Amino acid sequence: MRRSDTIKCGLERMPHRALLYATGMPRSEMNKPFIGVATSFTDIIPGHIGMRDLERFIEKGIHTGGGYPFFFGIPGICDGIAMGHKGMHYSLASRELIADMVETITEAHQLDGLVLLTNCDKITPGMLMAAARLNIPSIVVTAGPMLGGKYKGRRLNLTSDTFEAVGKFKKGLIKPEELQNLEMCACPGAGSCQGMYTANTMACVTEALGMSLPGCATAPAVLAQKKRIAFESGIKIVELIKKNVTPRKIMTKEAFENAIRVDLALGGSTNTALHIPAMAHDAGIDLKLETFDEISKKTPHITNMIPGGQYYMEDLDAAGGIPAVLSRLKDMLKDSPTVSGVSILKIAGAAEVFDEDVIRPLNKAFHKEGGIAVLKGNLAPDGAVVKQTAVSKNMMKFEGAAKVYDSEEAAMKAILAGEIKSGDVVVIRYEGPKGGPGMREMLSPTSAIAGMGLAESVALITDGRFSGGTRGPCIGHVSPEAMEGGPIAVVKNGDKIRIDIPKRKIEVVISDQEMKDRMSAWKKPQPKIKKGYLSRYAKLVSSAASGAIMLD
Repeated sequence: MRRSDTIKCGLERMPHRALLYATGMPRSEMNKPFIGVATSFTDIIPGHIGMRDLERFIEKGIHTGGGYPFFFGIPGICDGIAMGHKGMHYSLASRELIADMVETITEAHQLDGLVLLTNCDKITPGMLMAAARLNIPSIVVTAGPMLGGKYKGRRLNLTSDTFEAVGKFKKGLIKPEELQNLEMCACPGAGSCQGMYTANTMACVTEALGMSLPGCATAPAVLAQKKRIAFESGIKIVELIKKNVTPRKIMTKEAFENAIRVDLALGGSTNTALHIPAMAHDAGIDLKLETFDEISKKTPHITNMIPGGQYYMEDLDAAGGIPAVLSRLKDMLKDSPTVSGVSILKIAGAAEVFDEDVIRPLNKAFHKEGGIAVLKGNLAPDGAVVKQTAVSKNMMKFEGAAKVYDSEEAAMKAILAGEIKSGDVVVIRYEGPKGGPGMREMLSPTSAIAGMGLAESVALITDGRFSGGTRGPCIGHVSPEAMEGGPIAVVKNGDKIRIDIPKRKIEVVISDQEMKDRMSAWKKPQPKIKKGYLSRYAKLVSSAASGAIMLD
């Protein structure tokens, strides 16, 4: 018996069948598996504007495989457009809405399986959280990365050539005409932003986890290859239903550890330290933040992707994509099944690396350790994260004077006004899951610092988070956050802050008694937002250290 029999079988379901026929469904299709296609198509996100074509190919695949598709819409937020203003409060919070909406539509209509068409930052983990929670046959299609832009013979990307260009222009390093041309050329068309930012990191994590077909993560959005993957995914979901291959059979603890290892080898976004634990939680697996650090210490960084490196997603795809990365790591991986029907180790064993510098051998890695490091100390007792592979050698250890701001806007104003000097540690607080609320990304201030030439002499720490496009000594997810009364709430201007990434330490240089006195005197401020969804979210969301999940 299929789930969809609940809404279509028996005399008492005559009204249900009548409503289904009202959609135009032929009688001949009634006995086929009912497959939901959750599509996050929207006109406002570059990573999603090409999904109409992919929807067609998924639909063709489902019909070819012997299923019947029903499309339903899921909202999406472009983090780049939402960045630096009120809109960014909603980005991380939207992940929970997306998971809840997929759950709601699927359960209300008793669908037999799901194809999850996604691409950008919070949409992919939100859909995977729903898949794990529902545990019905599911497959993910990520819509693919954007190609690099072109201007005067050089290749462009969003972070270096727009966000960081703001700081360069402010310092007089770019003329108005060049600024305008960069603005027009940096993002040439459909696809998720060109580097190992959060959207593409999550696509790679999804493939490494086993929830999308081989090649899906890196195939560029505009290529026919992506359409073929969409078609094959439509066929495959019917097969998964027939074999009752459910997400929790694929999203095992071993699979999550494999995915983390690939993430770290790629030097992916620190946002995975939020999303992977949240996905694991819905799969019934307890995954600690410390797992990232444990795996990172044993996993070389073998790809040098922008923003910290030089290569684009199109380069990674041409070099063999995630299967080729898996082939480099195969002796470190644990075998696990995938939606393709081929195990991870078999995919790794069959893959070939086509460019030895884009995907380096382990003994010629760009860094001995993986992308993410978890720091702890009296400033972050529950942990903080940094993309260590995007930090230069001379900034791996740093001590400076705190300049404290209670919002991103206040910090950004100070940076652009030239108030931040070499040797400073910018502290941005009350931007965590509860305090933000929504744990805003700090790409605008970090990019402005880099653009103004301060990335080698200024650090930034926050209880908020960073875009995958951030580079430099930027430490986020400081937990407990300020709104929970964490130590970051009592840091004062001029306090010395000591950062030691190799030793995994982050400390404010004050005595234990001084810290105790300050914490005793701290008073919780009023919430920044007091109504609507964000107010409810702030009351229910957990710490960044546990994935910023909504507590039951």
